[in-house]
Amino acid sequence: MHEQFGIGVLVRGAQKSLSRLGMVEAMAGDTITVNPGEIHDGTPIGDSGRSWQMLYFEPALIASLMTDISEGKMAQAEFRLPVMRDARIRKAMQELFATMTATPHVAMLAEEQMLLLFASVMQQPAVLGQATPTAIHHARSRIDDDPTSILSLQDLAQQSGLSRFQLLRAFAKATGMTPHAYILQRRLHHARRLIAAGMPLVQVAMDSGFADQSHLTRLFVRNFGISPGAYSTKR
Repeated sequence: MHEQFGIGVLVRGAQKSLSRLGMVEAMAGDTITVNPGEIHDGTPIGDSGRSWQMLYFEPALIASLMTDISEGKMAQAEFRLPVMRDARIRKAMQELFATMTATPHVAMLAEEQMLLLFASVMQQPAVLGQATPTAIHHARSRIDDDPTSILSLQDLAQQSGLSRFQLLRAFAKATGMTPHAYILQRRLHHARRLIAAGMPLVQVAMDSGFADQSHLTRLFVRNFGISPGAYSTKR
Protein backbone atom coordinates (compact mmCIF):
# COMPACT_ATOMS: atom_id res chain seq x y z
CA MET A 1 0.00 0.00 0.00
CA HIS A 2 1.34 3.42 -1.00
CA GLU A 3 1.34 6.33 1.45
CA GLN A 4 2.32 8.85 -1.23
CA PHE A 5 0.94 10.07 -4.53
CA GLY A 6 2.63 8.25 -7.39
CA ILE A 7 2.66 9.21 -11.05
CA GLY A 8 4.72 7.81 -13.87
CA VAL A 9 4.93 6.69 -17.47
CA LEU A 10 5.07 3.08 -18.60
CA VAL A 11 7.98 3.20 -21.04
CA ARG A 12 8.10 -0.48 -22.04
CA GLY A 13 5.73 -3.41 -21.97
CA ALA A 14 2.20 -3.51 -20.57
CA GLN A 15 0.57 -4.26 -17.24
CA LYS A 16 -2.76 -4.85 -15.57
CA SER A 17 -3.57 -3.74 -12.06
CA LEU A 18 -6.45 -3.49 -9.62
CA SER A 19 -7.59 0.07 -8.94
CA ARG A 20 -10.53 1.71 -7.21
CA LEU A 21 -12.19 1.67 -10.66
CA GLY A 22 -11.63 -2.06 -11.02
CA MET A 23 -9.06 -3.89 -13.14
CA VAL A 24 -7.28 -1.62 -15.62
CA GLU A 25 -4.62 -2.14 -18.26
CA ALA A 26 -1.77 0.18 -19.16
CA MET A 27 0.33 0.07 -22.33
CA ALA A 28 3.68 1.60 -23.19
CA GLY A 29 3.31 5.38 -23.31
CA ASP A 30 0.42 5.51 -20.84
CA THR A 31 0.60 7.63 -17.69
CA ILE A 32 -0.13 5.64 -14.53
CA THR A 33 -1.13 6.98 -11.12
CA VAL A 34 -1.70 5.80 -7.57
CA ASN A 35 -3.26 7.64 -4.63
CA PRO A 36 -2.22 7.38 -0.97
CA GLY A 37 -3.85 4.36 0.65
CA GLU A 38 -4.29 2.47 -2.62
CA ILE A 39 -2.76 -0.94 -3.22
CA HIS A 40 -0.76 -1.04 -6.43
CA ASP A 41 -0.53 -4.67 -7.53
CA GLY A 42 0.48 -4.29 -11.16
CA THR A 43 1.48 -7.44 -13.03
CA PRO A 44 2.99 -7.61 -16.52
CA ILE A 45 0.96 -8.55 -19.57
CA GLY A 46 2.90 -11.00 -21.71
CA ASP A 47 6.43 -12.25 -21.27
CA SER A 48 8.43 -9.18 -22.29
CA GLY A 49 8.37 -7.55 -18.85
CA ARG A 50 7.84 -3.86 -18.27
CA SER A 51 9.64 -0.73 -17.11
CA TRP A 52 8.49 2.71 -16.07
CA GLN A 53 9.57 6.15 -14.91
CA MET A 54 7.87 6.88 -11.58
CA LEU A 55 7.85 9.78 -9.14
CA TYR A 56 6.34 9.85 -5.64
CA PHE A 57 5.14 12.91 -3.74
CA GLU A 58 4.16 13.46 -0.12
CA PRO A 59 0.47 14.35 0.41
CA ALA A 60 1.47 17.65 2.06
CA LEU A 61 3.28 18.75 -1.11
CA ILE A 62 0.32 17.87 -3.32
CA ALA A 63 -2.02 19.72 -0.94
CA SER A 64 0.20 22.81 -1.25
CA LEU A 65 0.23 22.60 -5.04
CA MET A 66 -3.53 22.10 -5.31
CA THR A 67 -4.26 24.95 -2.88
CA ASP A 68 -2.17 27.19 -5.12
CA ILE A 69 -3.65 25.93 -8.39
CA SER A 70 -7.27 26.18 -7.19
CA GLU A 71 -6.84 29.59 -5.55
CA GLY A 72 -7.44 28.07 -2.12
CA LYS A 73 -10.63 26.25 -3.10
CA MET A 74 -9.21 22.73 -3.00
CA ALA A 75 -6.42 21.35 -0.83
CA GLN A 76 -7.61 17.73 -0.89
CA ALA A 77 -7.09 16.00 -4.20
CA GLU A 78 -6.76 12.59 -5.74
CA PHE A 79 -5.93 11.15 -9.11
CA ARG A 80 -9.25 10.40 -10.78
CA LEU A 81 -7.90 7.97 -13.37
CA PRO A 82 -5.37 5.19 -12.72
CA VAL A 83 -4.38 5.15 -16.41
CA MET A 84 -4.31 8.11 -18.81
CA ARG A 85 -3.62 8.09 -22.54
CA ASP A 86 -2.84 11.76 -23.04
CA ALA A 87 0.30 12.76 -24.95
CA ARG A 88 0.37 16.19 -23.30
CA ILE A 89 0.34 14.73 -19.78
CA ARG A 90 2.90 12.09 -20.74
CA LYS A 91 5.25 14.77 -22.08
CA ALA A 92 4.81 16.91 -18.94
CA MET A 93 5.50 13.91 -16.70
CA GLN A 94 8.64 12.91 -18.60
CA GLU A 95 9.96 16.48 -18.50
CA LEU A 96 9.43 16.59 -14.74
CA PHE A 97 11.08 13.18 -14.32
CA ALA A 98 14.14 14.40 -16.23
CA THR A 99 14.35 17.52 -14.07
CA MET A 100 13.86 15.69 -10.77
CA THR A 101 16.50 13.07 -11.56
CA ALA A 102 19.06 15.49 -13.01
CA THR A 103 22.19 16.72 -11.27
CA PRO A 104 22.22 19.51 -10.28
CA HIS A 105 18.53 19.72 -9.41
CA VAL A 106 16.91 22.94 -10.72
CA ALA A 107 14.32 23.85 -8.08
CA MET A 108 12.37 26.55 -9.94
CA LEU A 109 12.06 24.46 -13.10
CA ALA A 110 10.81 21.47 -11.08
CA GLU A 111 8.28 23.67 -9.28
CA GLU A 112 6.97 25.07 -12.58
CA GLN A 113 6.69 21.61 -14.08
CA MET A 114 4.91 20.19 -11.02
CA LEU A 115 2.32 22.96 -11.07
CA LEU A 116 1.60 22.49 -14.78
CA LEU A 117 1.53 18.70 -14.55
CA PHE A 118 -0.81 18.48 -11.58
CA ALA A 119 -3.07 21.20 -12.94
CA SER A 120 -3.52 19.00 -16.02
CA VAL A 121 -3.80 15.68 -14.21
CA MET A 122 -6.26 16.95 -11.60
CA GLN A 123 -8.20 18.60 -14.44
CA GLN A 124 -8.05 22.10 -13.08
CA PRO A 125 -8.74 25.04 -15.41
CA ALA A 126 -5.94 27.46 -16.18
CA VAL A 127 -6.97 30.29 -13.85
CA LEU A 128 -5.19 33.57 -14.44
CA GLY A 129 -7.27 35.47 -11.90
CA GLN A 130 -6.63 39.20 -11.87
CA ALA A 131 -3.01 39.03 -12.99
CA THR A 132 -2.23 42.44 -14.46
CA PRO A 133 0.58 43.71 -16.68
CA THR A 134 1.87 45.58 -13.63
CA ALA A 135 2.23 42.34 -11.65
CA ILE A 136 4.17 40.68 -14.45
CA HIS A 137 6.26 43.82 -14.85
CA HIS A 138 7.27 43.49 -11.20
CA ALA A 139 8.37 39.89 -11.74
CA ARG A 140 10.32 40.73 -14.90
CA SER A 141 11.98 43.70 -13.24
CA ARG A 142 13.04 41.53 -10.30
CA ILE A 143 14.73 39.12 -12.71
CA ASP A 144 16.20 41.86 -14.91
CA ASP A 145 17.72 43.66 -11.92
CA ASP A 146 19.83 40.62 -11.02
CA PRO A 147 19.33 37.58 -13.28
CA THR A 148 22.16 35.70 -11.55
CA SER A 149 20.50 35.71 -8.11
CA ILE A 150 18.82 32.58 -6.78
CA LEU A 151 15.06 33.04 -7.03
CA SER A 152 12.16 30.73 -6.37
CA LEU A 153 8.75 30.83 -8.00
CA GLN A 154 7.37 31.71 -4.56
CA ASP A 155 9.71 34.74 -4.33
CA LEU A 156 8.44 36.12 -7.63
CA ALA A 157 4.81 35.31 -6.84
CA GLN A 158 4.91 37.12 -3.49
CA GLN A 159 6.50 40.21 -5.01
CA SER A 160 3.87 40.23 -7.77
CA GLY A 161 0.90 39.64 -5.48
CA LEU A 162 -0.06 36.44 -7.29
CA SER A 163 -0.16 32.75 -6.51
CA ARG A 164 2.61 30.63 -8.01
CA PHE A 165 0.23 29.15 -10.57
CA GLN A 166 -1.21 32.55 -11.53
CA LEU A 167 2.29 33.93 -12.00
CA LEU A 168 3.43 30.95 -14.04
CA ARG A 169 0.52 31.10 -16.48
CA ALA A 170 0.35 34.90 -16.73
CA PHE A 171 4.12 35.25 -17.14
CA ALA A 172 4.14 32.68 -19.94
CA LYS A 173 1.21 34.40 -21.63
CA ALA A 174 2.92 37.80 -21.45
CA THR A 175 6.46 36.78 -22.41
CA GLY A 176 6.10 33.51 -24.27
CA MET A 177 8.23 31.66 -21.71
CA THR A 178 8.13 30.52 -18.11
CA PRO A 179 9.97 32.47 -15.39
CA HIS A 180 12.73 29.83 -15.32
CA ALA A 181 13.21 30.02 -19.09
CA TYR A 182 13.25 33.83 -18.91
CA ILE A 183 15.93 33.74 -16.19
CA LEU A 184 18.08 31.47 -18.35
CA GLN A 185 17.70 33.84 -21.30
CA ARG A 186 18.78 36.81 -19.19
CA ARG A 187 21.76 34.85 -17.84
CA LEU A 188 22.82 33.84 -21.33
CA HIS A 189 22.74 37.42 -22.58
CA HIS A 190 24.71 38.48 -19.51
CA ALA A 191 27.25 35.75 -20.24
CA ARG A 192 27.55 36.85 -23.85
CA ARG A 193 28.39 40.38 -22.76
CA LEU A 194 31.06 39.09 -20.37
CA ILE A 195 32.58 36.91 -23.08
CA ALA A 196 32.66 39.87 -25.45
CA ALA A 197 34.53 41.80 -22.75
CA GLY A 198 37.22 39.12 -22.67
CA MET A 199 36.43 37.40 -19.37
CA PRO A 200 37.67 33.77 -19.04
CA LEU A 201 34.89 31.27 -19.67
CA VAL A 202 35.13 29.59 -16.27
CA GLN A 203 34.61 32.97 -14.62
CA VAL A 204 31.82 33.83 -17.05
CA ALA A 205 29.92 30.72 -16.00
CA MET A 206 30.29 31.56 -12.31
CA ASP A 207 29.39 35.23 -12.71
CA SER A 208 26.37 34.44 -14.89
CA GLY A 209 24.71 32.03 -12.47
CA PHE A 210 25.45 28.73 -14.23
CA ALA A 211 26.44 25.56 -12.39
CA ASP A 212 29.69 25.24 -14.32
CA GLN A 213 31.27 25.91 -17.72
CA SER A 214 29.72 22.81 -19.31
CA HIS A 215 26.26 23.98 -18.23
CA LEU A 216 26.92 27.38 -19.81
CA THR A 217 28.29 25.80 -22.98
CA ARG A 218 25.32 23.48 -23.45
CA LEU A 219 22.74 26.27 -23.14
CA PHE A 220 24.83 28.80 -25.09
CA VAL A 221 25.06 26.45 -28.08
CA ARG A 222 21.36 25.61 -27.87
CA ASN A 223 20.37 29.30 -27.90
CA PHE A 224 22.99 30.96 -30.08
CA GLY A 225 24.17 28.10 -32.30
CA ILE A 226 27.81 28.64 -31.38
CA SER A 227 29.96 27.61 -28.43
CA PRO A 228 31.20 30.23 -25.93
CA GLY A 229 34.78 29.47 -26.99
CA ALA A 230 34.03 30.01 -30.66
CA TYR A 231 32.07 33.16 -29.86
CA SER A 232 35.01 34.57 -27.89
CA THR A 233 37.38 34.15 -30.84
CA LYS A 234 35.01 35.99 -33.17
CA ARG A 235 34.91 39.09 -30.99
